[in-house]
Amino acid sequence: MPVDAVAGISVTGDGDLLGVMMVCGHQIDGATLYVDSADVDSEVTVGSWAADRPLTAGLATWTLDSPSAGWTATRSLKPLTAKTTYALYGWTKDSSWSSSSVAFTLTDRDRLTPGTVRYDDASGKDGVSAITVPIAEFKARACENS
Repeated sequence: MPVDAVAGISVTGDGDLLGVMMVCGHQIDGATLYVDSADVDSEVTVGSWAADRPLTAGLATWTLDSPSAGWTATRSLKPLTAKTTYALYGWTKDSSWSSSSVAFTLTDRDRLTPGTVRYDDASGKDGVSAITVPIAEFKARACENS
């Protein structure tokens, strides 16, 4: 499925986890958070959200632990646990497009500050690496390689 968006995470001023989606050209209909595991049988969905209207080119954010305007939780967020790696990605209902995913742990979340975004940057020489940047830089750079 072609990738045409970049998923990231941020936090609110209260420390709540925010989903961040930069849609590059087409659309994204929702997002899913799951336990990231090399063992596919261990990949458990811990939260899923559908956008009330398809997300088109541009930036969207929503809180993961309580419904945000314009979003419906199709699976309410389960409590996140330490020493577990999670991944967030975006999808379309017809599987025509998806976003890159971002992997994180609670330690990674705790290092975030409001106004910054952690995402997997595919532009690096060493392949994909997670970086944290100001949200304006994420908006400006996230779609460069899609």
